[in-house]
Amino acid sequence: MSSSVTRRTFIKTASAASTLAFPAVLRAQPAGTPAPGKRLNVAIIGAGGRGGAAVQGMKDENIVAICDVDDDRCNGSLKNFKDKYPEEAGRAESATRFNDYRKMFDRMGNQIDAVTISTPDHMHFPAAMAAMSLGKHVYVEKPLSHTVWEARELAKKAREKKVVTQMGNQGHAGEGCRVLKEWVEAGVLGDVREIVSWTNRPFYPPWREPVGTFKKPDHSKFIPVAPKTLNWNAWLGVAADRAYDPAYMPWKWRGWWDFGTGAFGDVACHIMDGAYWALNLGAPTAVEAMSTGASDVACPLASIVTNWFPARGNMPPVKYTWSDGGILPPLPKELEFGRDLPAEAGTLLFGSKATVLCSFYYETVRIIPELKMREIAPSLPAKTIPRVQGGPFAEWLLGIKGGPKPGSNFEYSGPFTEAVLLANVAIRARRRLEWDAAAMKVTNVPDANQFVTKEYRTGWF
Repeated sequence: MSSSVTRRTFIKTASAASTLAFPAVLRAQPAGTPAPGKRLNVAIIGAGGRGGAAVQGMKDENIVAICDVDDDRCNGSLKNFKDKYPEEAGRAESATRFNDYRKMFDRMGNQIDAVTISTPDHMHFPAAMAAMSLGKHVYVEKPLSHTVWEARELAKKAREKKVVTQMGNQGHAGEGCRVLKEWVEAGVLGDVREIVSWTNRPFYPPWREPVGTFKKPDHSKFIPVAPKTLNWNAWLGVAADRAYDPAYMPWKWRGWWDFGTGAFGDVACHIMDGAYWALNLGAPTAVEAMSTGASDVACPLASIVTNWFPARGNMPPVKYTWSDGGILPPLPKELEFGRDLPAEAGTLLFGSKATVLCSFYYETVRIIPELKMREIAPSLPAKTIPRVQGGPFAEWLLGIKGGPKPGSNFEYSGPFTEAVLLANVAIRARRRLEWDAAAMKVTNVPDANQFVTKEYRTGWF
């Protein structure tokens, strides 16, 4: 049995949307901030899978180190990068390679300005804490963390170190999120008291074979052996030690509590983002969930989760209902007969003056019915929120070089991730939970607090 540390032990031992055109006066920066035209020295943690987007997003910087536990997947991403950006590929190909980020920081910590993190969910927190503890700017793919407690700790560390941060919920840098917020702030929707979001995720059910049940082609059982190109110990990281099994990877980790966060961690940071930001929802006071297919080790195959958010200033309380696994909400009365909701994902905001239908990443934000959208279009408010150009990676890089603070910085994305991941606490507790955000505690079901945090294998901080 491997040793572990609790969050208390760790505490003792561990150390607005914006435009990408340069402002006339850059915001105050700590000494040593790279000049706007200077290339940053960037380290990539997790280059395979989604990490391939990080490699490409850093194409104009100096990629000095690449860390991935799986050589094959890393090589695939680098090949894709070279195929797409042949002139820039040399900077990535010359990067020093690692399969353990601890060794990377030990050897090259003083040569790195910024770090991108695109690992499975359970390793976001330790990698980001290690980077920020060294004063590195960080970009972390969504969800920001694996647990509610981790999200708060990351936001706290970012404030302490004064580093530039960004969570990779890329829709936050898009046009639609800004349009929705402008409409809300201008009173176009009136009072919003109810929101509904849905998705056809998760995608992992067809692949989620029970651990240890894989068969050879002749249907006889076999003992899986980790590929020689994979650092299995580093892939496990903070998770409890266990034998390699292909039931966990490369993408199937999303369906296991030890590594992933289910459909919520996969897409809620995208789908809920625009509504959460526009209405300044903050922390819910209560949450309850229904689900199917969940167990002590596995995330659900489908769920319905309801959050209750309190009044904020002059905004009324909001009931926010989420469904996944392909469970669609009832068609709203405002939707024209013959039209349907997008099956992949979407969000409805029900206001006293107007109802708005939004797509997955808020690429489309429309008042329904369409006739009403056309009627009020001439009176919709002008753009008041600066737009982002170049996407979330470019926004983060510019922020490091003295530009505006990235929109999904940890001051925003930390509390947002807390609200998102609280749903998983309710799914695992199977009870309605009353939440005290200031104390970060479930008040009515004390046993549920075990899911707010977790234990960690030693050696990974």
